[in-house]
Amino acid sequence: MIPVTTLKGKKVALFGLGGSGFATARALVAGGAEVTAWDDNPDSVGKAAAEGIPVADLRGIDWSGLSAFVLAPGVPLTHPRPHWTVDLAHAAGVEIIGDVELFVRERRAHAPDCPFIAITGTNGKSTTTALIAHILQSSGRDTQLGGNIGTAILTLEPPKTERYFVVECSSYQIDLAPTLDPSAGILLNLTPDHLDRHGTMQHYADIKERLVAGSGVAVVGVDDSYSAVIADRIERAGGKVVRISRRHELIDGLYAKGSRIIQASTCAIAEIADLDGIQTLRGSHNAQNAAAAIAACLAVGVSGEEIRAGLKSFPGLKHRMQPVGRRGRVVFVNDSKATNADAAAPALSSYDHIYWIAGGLPKEGGITTLAPLFPRIAKAYLIGEAAPAFAATLGEQVPYEISGTLERAVAHAAAEAEKDGHETVAVMLSPACASFDQYKNFEVRGDAFVSHVAAIEGVTMLIGSATGGK
Repeated sequence: MIPVTTLKGKKVALFGLGGSGFATARALVAGGAEVTAWDDNPDSVGKAAAEGIPVADLRGIDWSGLSAFVLAPGVPLTHPRPHWTVDLAHAAGVEIIGDVELFVRERRAHAPDCPFIAITGTNGKSTTTALIAHILQSSGRDTQLGGNIGTAILTLEPPKTERYFVVECSSYQIDLAPTLDPSAGILLNLTPDHLDRHGTMQHYADIKERLVAGSGVAVVGVDDSYSAVIADRIERAGGKVVRISRRHELIDGLYAKGSRIIQASTCAIAEIADLDGIQTLRGSHNAQNAAAAIAACLAVGVSGEEIRAGLKSFPGLKHRMQPVGRRGRVVFVNDSKATNADAAAPALSSYDHIYWIAGGLPKEGGITTLAPLFPRIAKAYLIGEAAPAFAATLGEQVPYEISGTLERAVAHAAAEAEKDGHETVAVMLSPACASFDQYKNFEVRGDAFVSHVAAIEGVTMLIGSATGGK
C-alpha cells in the first residue's frame, strides 16, 4: 500500500467505495488523513465501517473545512450530469481529485526521480502497459504495475528511487489528476469512446491530452487527426515529443514497417526491433503498441538489447490475442476480451487461416463490420444467443456450424484445423459478443476456453496452467 501522507492531519471526504475507492480510503487513513467516506451502496458503506474507515452521509457534513474531495473514477464528474457530491464540492470550493492524483503527489513528495510511465489511448492501453512492465521486469528492474489495468494504484509499493511505475490511465482517472506528470507519457490513439461521460469528442481528446502534456517525454501515436494535433501542440509549447506510427514512415520518431520497428531521426534511420515470430505481438495494432513501449522504455534508460529481449519473451495479455496452446501447425488463441466486432477485428486481421469461435450475448450491429475479414476465416463455430444472427450474416460467405457450447466448438474446430494444410492455422476464440448468456464475464469464458484446449490430446500448453496461468 502507498499511505497518502500528503494529506496527513487534513480533512478529506471520499465518495465511491468500490475496488479502487476502497483502496484509496484505506491509503488515506493509513497516511493520517481525517477521512469521511460514503457510497450509495449500503453494503459498501458497511464494509468500510467494519474495517475502521470513518463513514457518514456526505450530505450532512461541513464541506467548508475540507482540504480535498476524492472521487472514485467511475462516478460522473461532468456528464451526463455531475454527481450530487460534485455539486457540493463545487459549491464549497473544494478541489476534486482521484487516486492517480494522490499517487503523483506522493511520488513528488518522496521519490520525484523514480521512473513513472503512464499510458492512455482509446485502444491498446492494456497490452502496451503489460508489455512495458514485462520489459522492465525481465531486465531485472523493480517494477510496479497498476491503474486501470486492474490493480488499484494505491495498493502498489510506495515510490522510492529506482522503483519503476507503469500505470494505465483511463480518461476518468486523468480527469481527476490535474497535476499528472509522468517521466514518459503515452497517448496511443483517439477514436470516439465514453462520450456519454465526456460529452463531445473534443472534450474527450482534451482530457487525454493532459497525460502527455505533463510528461517529461510525450510518446504520441499520430495516425489519427486528434492525436497528431496534440503532438504538434505539445512540441510548439516546448515539450519533448516522440511520434509513433503504424501506417506512415516518419522523419523523426518510431514507425512500423511490416514487422520491423524503425527509429528515425534527422541523423539516422535504424531498425530497433523486429516482431517477426513473436506470436503475442502479431498485427499492425501490436506494432503500434510495441513502438510506444520501446519509445517509453528508451526514455527511462532501458537499453535496446534489454528491450529486444523483453519483446521476444512477452507472454501476452491474458484473454487478448493470447496464444495458449499449440498442436503441430495449429495455434490456439484466447481473445475472449473481444466483446464486440471492433474488438475482434485486430485478432482476425492477424492470422490468414482461422477456425473462428464466435458468439455469446450479441452487441448492436453484430458482426457486419467484420465482412472484409471473412476471407481469412476457414470456418466459424457459433455459440450462445448470437449464433442464429451470426449465421445469417455469414450466409454463404463463410462455412459455419452452430456449435451451441464453447466445449463443442473447441473440439470441432481443433479436429478440422488439424486437417488444414496451411503453414499456420489458428483456432481462435474471438467472440465479438458479451459473455453473460453463458458465463459470468469474459475472464471466466477465456479460462473455460483454455481448459478445453488443455484437454485436447497432443496439445502443448504455452501458458502456466489450464486456467490461464492463475
